[in-house]
Amino acid sequence: MSRPLPRWFNSGTNTEFADERRRMVEQQLVPRGIEDQRVLDAMRRVPRHLFVPDEQARYAYDDHPLPIGDGQTISQPYIVALMLEAARIGPEDAVLDIGTGSGYAAAVAAELGHRVVSVERHPDLAVTAAATLEALGYRVNVVTGDGTLGWPEGAPYDVIVAAATGPDVPRAWVDQLARGGRIVMPIGRAGGAQHLAAFTRADDGGLVSTNLGAVAFVPLVGEAGWGPDGG
Repeated sequence: MSRPLPRWFNSGTNTEFADERRRMVEQQLVPRGIEDQRVLDAMRRVPRHLFVPDEQARYAYDDHPLPIGDGQTISQPYIVALMLEAARIGPEDAVLDIGTGSGYAAAVAAELGHRVVSVERHPDLAVTAAATLEALGYRVNVVTGDGTLGWPEGAPYDVIVAAATGPDVPRAWVDQLARGGRIVMPIGRAGGAQHLAAFTRADDGGLVSTNLGAVAFVPLVGEAGWGPDGG
């Protein structure tokens, strides 16, 4: 069963939260070097407070992650912006989002790209995220499964973005990535050293990587990831 949508879900674009989104962009994203105007505009539009439990809504635009249930979190706004800027999502791009969680990052990706498939291994989170995304008008295909295997039915993808840290890029993702496509994911162990990496698929099928700095994410759990304890 999904949790009920937040009590103010039908309140429209509340001015209070529009101001919170504007401050989030101006005080958290721009000063840290986020420059892609499409990403900044998308972050101003997506109502982050509708993707968190009611008791967390007042903190939705704060500069830190928040718990959303099942041991998962909604990432810090800056990290979402950093990952999506690095992914360079174009208006015609197909995006595979690994680790739906609340659905917030998938919503921002849907503002940027043409088509988004989002994979979540926790059925309750998948159901809730799908309901929230649908209610807000975002056309995101949320599926439940092992994200480390990707979602071949929707391949090829121009971009793959993962909100969980793995030991390496799963082979299935490389196989489902278009030539010139991008993968953005954290690499490392949960609770240990991690860094955010951006990969581009070269013409020969290999990946060229860029280190975007230290991060902290939950483990990427699955056949080509870590165990549930992150090891």
